[in-house]
Formats: sequence, C-alpha cells, structure tokens
Amino acid sequence: MAGPEHTLHRTVETLYVDHHGWLQGWLRRKLGDSFVAADLAQDTFVSVLKAGNADGIHEPRPFLATIARRLMAHRHRRQLLETEYLDMLAALPEALAPSPETQCLALEALRQVDAALDGLPPAVKEAFLLAHLEDLSYADIAERLGVSGSSVKQYLMRANRQCLFALTA
Repeated sequence: MAGPEHTLHRTVETLYVDHHGWLQGWLRRKLGDSFVAADLAQDTFVSVLKAGNADGIHEPRPFLATIARRLMAHRHRRQLLETEYLDMLAALPEALAPSPETQCLALEALRQVDAALDGLPPAVKEAFLLAHLEDLSYADIAERLGVSGSSVKQYLMRANRQCLFALTA
C-alpha cells in the first residue's frame, strides 16, 4: 500500500517527466548557459519536492517558472554579493589580503548569511546588509531606506533573529 510520501514522489516524478525538458529549455533561453539552466531546473524540482504540495499544482508550467525565477534571482543576488566581496579583496594591498583559505571561508559565510536572510522582506535584508557590511548607524539606514529609526531597529532584530535561528539549525 502506497502512503502519502509515495504518492507525492509519483506526482513529482510525473511533473518532472512531463515538464523538465521544457523548464530546462526555458531557463537556457533566459540564461544563455545550459549548465546553469540544468542546475536551476533540478533545484526547481527539488524545491517542489521539499514543499510537498505537488498534487495541488493546477498549471505546472507557470508554477515551475515562478519557482525557477525565484531561484534565478537568489543565484543572481548571491553572485553579486560574491563579486562585491572579491572586488573589495582585489582593492586591498597584497600585504593586507586574506589567504585563499580565509577568502573561501568568508565566501561560504556570506552564502550562509544570504541563505539565512532568504525569504525576509527586501527592506529587512537591506537594513541588515547596510548595518553589517557598510557599518551604517540606525539613523543613516533609516534615511537611506526612507523609514523611521524604530523601523530599522525592528528590521535588524528580525534579520539578526533569522540568522541566529539559521546558525542553531
């Protein structure tokens, strides 16, 4: 007798067989890179599997495209963060530059922070990054975001809590 988990896997398998080729082609046209398209297509189906709601999908292609767009945006944001970090390192005098091992550890930490902040509203993420990467005061962040200082405090508490939960998970 098949349980709900087996049914979910069969539903995702059918979804995969019916739409993987289309999704990978769509991503390849959007990105111009077949390897990245293949990775993001796989990640999309993994996301569907983890969500556990494949049986409720009524229009698979728009649904899959929405997930894939979110994953593309996340990948792009992570690449920007890494590029900014590497550009900052390149601007340092050689004597002050961290070792390759330290650079690798720092990039991994940036990826973990980015993943921890995923799902938070953009203003909360931006406040966190302004506070921790640019070392701005609450007042400066509030001015930059066009919000009150108390909003900045709430944003930072929320983002810091999110990071703390991610670290302890």
